[in-house]
Amino acid sequence: MTGIERRQEILRVLEEAAVAVNAAALAERCDVTRQIIVADIALLRAAGYAIRSEHRGYIMERSATSGVTEQLVCRHDKAGMQDEFYTIVDNGGKILDVQVEHSIYGQLSGQLNISSRFDADEFMRRASEVNSALLSDLTDGVHIHTVQTPDETVMERIRTGLRAKGILVEND
Repeated sequence: MTGIERRQEILRVLEEAAVAVNAAALAERCDVTRQIIVADIALLRAAGYAIRSEHRGYIMERSATSGVTEQLVCRHDKAGMQDEFYTIVDNGGKILDVQVEHSIYGQLSGQLNISSRFDADEFMRRASEVNSALLSDLTDGVHIHTVQTPDETVMERIRTGLRAKGILVEND
């Protein structure tokens, strides 16, 4: 398989995938190393393909779905992260990303795409395994989540739940 054929295969797999596909699975499918897949993804992105990296692998950006998307400002310590995730997903939301405002670098963000307790638990497990700092550690726990819901009623349920737990930061 040539490089062009391999990248076409990667695009085909990602376009058909409903969930993120990790580099190791793509490497095995294409009979190359993981590093070659990482380089191929970089080339595909440079060519204009909207491929997003997640903690579970790569996924093609899909066009925006109907519903409500809102940025919620939150604050909690590390122990409150799981409660925050569960409050959002149990009420019907999907956490697309996390953002912080850094004094030197400006806005820093990371893709999350957490839509279930399973996703939340996997993120928590991975965060504890790699023992890496969270973005919110840089800002004393203050961070912004982009949350997507099917409608405004679901978004209000999420806001109410986060507010009740003292997680939601609001302008007074």
